Amino acid sequence: MSIQQLLQQVLQSGQGLVQDAKAAAPQNGLASKLGGFGGGALAGGALGLLLGNKKFRKMGGKFAAYGGAAALGAVALKTYQDWQQKTAAQAAAGAPAAAGPNVAPPAQPLPAPTLPAGQLEEHSRIILAAMIAAAKADGHIGNDERQLLDQEVAKLTSHPEDLAWFDAQLANPVDPASVAALASTPETAAEVYLASLLVADEQSYMEKAYLDELARRLPLPQGLKEELESKVRSLS
Repeated sequence: MSIQQLLQQVLQSGQGLVQDAKAAAPQNGLASKLGGFGGGALAGGALGLLLGNKKFRKMGGKFAAYGGAAALGAVALKTYQDWQQKTAAQAAAGAPAAAGPNVAPPAQPLPAPTLPAGQLEEHSRIILAAMIAAAKADGHIGNDERQLLDQEVAKLTSHPEDLAWFDAQLANPVDPASVAALASTPETAAEVYLASLLVADEQSYMEKAYLDELARRLPLPQGLKEELESKVRSLS
């Protein structure tokens, strides 16, 4: 299984998070050992383990809406194009939006970019890496959680390189600058930020600080950050 397929599996596993959390009873001993991870988190698979029990209970609806990698990318692109159209309308009305520090807004909407088939795997690595980094921003993933994550991911792929890549992402320090460096275009930046928003809890000080720093470093035009945040909040 490729990283592209792994990302798809992880995203789709989120569709049943709320149901799993309500239906599964906490497993005595194991739940205590994991410091708050109950049966629902384990039933949620890799994504439930990444997010933690409290967080994934709140995120089920959002992941249900973004039921796969293609849907996630489509929503990010649509939000980006809507922002472009709004910027173009403001410019036509004589009130252009101020440009961000990294990217000047276009004068008119750009055509939808197409991703060559040969780049899908690398693109999936970027998005999954962003999700893992955002999930770690609150520091809740310990050694026991990592061992269980390895077991869950091993159920999805047996490819040694994929397993080593996933393990490396878990081991890497939380660094928004490194994640931002993965996105070289506004389109990819929008998808990276959207994926990060889905797994981070803006009510957490640590995670909010991570998101703010990630957005600051991403090549996101001014105003697009707020558009993406509004899109995710609408699904809460």
